[in-house]
Amino acid sequence: MNKAQLVEAIADKMGGRQQAADAVDAVLDAIVRAVVGGDRVSVTGFGSFEKVDRPARYARNPQTGERVRVKKTSVPRFRAGQGFKDLVSGSKKLPKNDIAVKKAPKGSLSGPPPTIAKSAGKKAAAKKTTGATKKATAAKKATGAAKKTSAAAKKATTAAAAKKSAATTAKKAPAKKSTATTAKKTTGAAKKTSAPAKKATAKKAPAKKSTARKTTAKKATARKK
Repeated sequence: MNKAQLVEAIADKMGGRQQAADAVDAVLDAIVRAVVGGDRVSVTGFGSFEKVDRPARYARNPQTGERVRVKKTSVPRFRAGQGFKDLVSGSKKLPKNDIAVKKAPKGSLSGPPPTIAKSAGKKAAAKKTTGATKKATAAKKATGAAKKTSAAAKKATTAAAAKKSAATTAKKAPAKKSTATTAKKTTGAAKKTSAPAKKATAKKAPAKKSTARKTTAKKATARKK
């Protein structure tokens, strides 16, 4: 069906061919102008027209297979409504003496029946509770893992501190030995120095005895005289 056939199809309902042509032109012009301006035209049950931006990309020429760069552009897009889809798929039958796609009656889009709403609320509450329990279990697992890591870190720090203390004590031990050896050396040197002094004093003692002998000899000669 082209535009002329579309005009002929609605001419009887619009009161004439010219009136139908004017109506089709007015509808199409309004849709095009709105989409070009960036607005979204939505007709309930029929579909929606909107503007979509496509970024720059690479494509291939189907004839030569050559890679071609395509610039950034904007294209119109039409999305069929649910009523249109149902009629095309055959889930709903076309009305014979009524408009195929029309606005839904009042109250039909206000919400589902009370029973469906209650069941949906129960399902949502059950999902929330399960989500909360999952979050709680995940938090418990995370805290347990954190405690394990902290305990391992404490053990590692204590082991490192013990190693450091052992290393420091091992380093300090040779210093004590060196002090002990130096003390022994000093005592040995003192003993060596004291030994010659004792020998010298021991050698000087006989001199006193010889002088005493001389005096006694003098006294004896004097008596004889």
